[in-house]
Amino acid sequence: MSATAKWQFAKSVLLVAVVAAAGACSKPAEDSVDKTAQDQARQVAFSRDLEQWRSQRVANLTRPDGWTSVVGLHWIDPGPHYFGASAGNGIQLAVGPEHFGMIDLNNGHLRFVPEKGLVVTLDGEPLKGATELRADDSPTGPSVLAFDEGKGLVTVIKRGDRYALRVKHADAQSRTGFRGIEYWPASTDWKVQAHYVPHPPGKTLPIANIIGITEEVPNPGALEFERGGKQYRIEALDEGADTLFLVFADRTSGHGSYPAGRFLDAPKPGADASVTLDFNQAYNPPCAFTAFATCPLPPPENRLDLAINAGEKTYAHATP
Repeated sequence: MSATAKWQFAKSVLLVAVVAAAGACSKPAEDSVDKTAQDQARQVAFSRDLEQWRSQRVANLTRPDGWTSVVGLHWIDPGPHYFGASAGNGIQLAVGPEHFGMIDLNNGHLRFVPEKGLVVTLDGEPLKGATELRADDSPTGPSVLAFDEGKGLVTVIKRGDRYALRVKHADAQSRTGFRGIEYWPASTDWKVQAHYVPHPPGKTLPIANIIGITEEVPNPGALEFERGGKQYRIEALDEGADTLFLVFADRTSGHGSYPAGRFLDAPKPGADASVTLDFNQAYNPPCAFTAFATCPLPPPENRLDLAINAGEKTYAHATP
């Protein structure tokens, strides 16, 4: 081979090497750009979904019949009782007609006799005479007595073996003076992967509520997750929804978050038993917004030695 040919061959080899080296160098850079773009897209989606969740949460709380509209909870003893806003009633309501009518509790049956001339609807239809009322444990939900052109609502709830009248009004000061919700800074770091551990079918867990009544609630399994190198476990409840219901307390309870604990809804596990717990969506129980709720309390198993600095903070009540 001539000197010229050798020189041309050497240049060709060198060119191929340079091109190959340039390609090798550009590949990591391209991968880095792709990863950055993916991370940004995930962050945008996370922020968008969380904002939608928060907006829906506030909308539910402040709708005319939401938790901020609750103005009374009145326990019903067996036998007949007159109720209404007048002081002469056996059960005195904070709002509503002076004389609403009579309610008679007899062996789990609630008969309502409206005051003569009272303008009230039952489940959206004008009520003209005596009727039996359903409580909230009925498969079809509670009967709804509406007054004040529908702004006021009366239903019956059952807790344990006791019954009570729950009263709501759209003009409740707790609703009209709603102050909004404060949150810890949102972070994808609080989206935790958990492993679902099923319990034997039919297992229940005793859950006490804030009024001192304990009820057995279906407890299909537990969720285990790791945080800071430690293992944690939360017992899950099933209240008939398409999600698991978690009632928990943590190191922020009474120190930034609601003292009696918070709630979290979690998707039911897939075939791989994995569940994503997004503690950014941890929310206050109704008792944080009204004194007339009967919220469940965290069972001992769900009191975590962990500060969950995510989700809703303690609500600043509208009442001075």
